[in-house]
Amino acid sequence: MTANIVMIQPLVALIFGILILILPRLLNYLIAIYLIFIGLPGLFPQLFTVTTAT
Repeated sequence: MTANIVMIQPLVALIFGILILILPRLLNYLIAIYLIFIGLPGLFPQLFTVTTAT
């Protein structure tokens, strides 16, 4: 089973939304973590690519 970023983003958004409803003070931390994980592949795409030998 493969999971790409298109499948993961809605799931993360749903989980974060539920957590924010339960614990509103958690909002700052959740957004910061999300932005870090989205920003890292944008800055360093070579770290998140898989090279295959041909």
